[in-house]
Amino acid sequence: MKRLFAAAIVCMVLLTACGQSSDENATTTTAATTSAAATTSAAAVSSAQPTETTEAVTASVSGEVVEIKEKLFLAQLNDVYLNQDEYLGKTIKFEGMFTKYYWEETDMTYYLVYRNSPGCCGADGQAGFEVLWKDDKGKTYPQENDWCEVTGTLESYEEEGESYLRIALSSLTVLPTRGEEFVSQ
Repeated sequence: MKRLFAAAIVCMVLLTACGQSSDENATTTTAATTSAAATTSAAAVSSAQPTETTEAVTASVSGEVVEIKEKLFLAQLNDVYLNQDEYLGKTIKFEGMFTKYYWEETDMTYYLVYRNSPGCCGADGQAGFEVLWKDDKGKTYPQENDWCEVTGTLESYEEEGESYLRIALSSLTVLPTRGEEFVSQ
């Protein structure tokens, strides 16, 4: 119930951000907002309850590696965010576009692999995970908008009293072929 309340608050915040100019949005975007956007975009899927989707999402938890596939990207992402206790510590694998956000208030840069999705104002959502090399010695991040395959362990962390999810990377590979940039299920 607490998570549903948090998702509702995030949705309200995202809806009020639609009136800002893109320059204002760019300077106020954080990993928190990005994670929240992924949660909110994925939460929109929870209202659709097809049995096939539910079974496919549940089945993805059973293996050693939870692979978030293109066809049910938002549904699987939604399941991870809503049932994070079942996924924390598991290996997650998925593909998406790479981007980074600098948050001036904390002087931190956040890295994200995501796909575009429905959002508060049409097709302006981003659904994915923050990614982070735990040991970044000799490790680099890809270029903006590179299509990547990510594998790593799902973990949660706290920042300014809020809890967020991210993938502690074991691999991040730039792929030559892109998948679907926009997902709606």
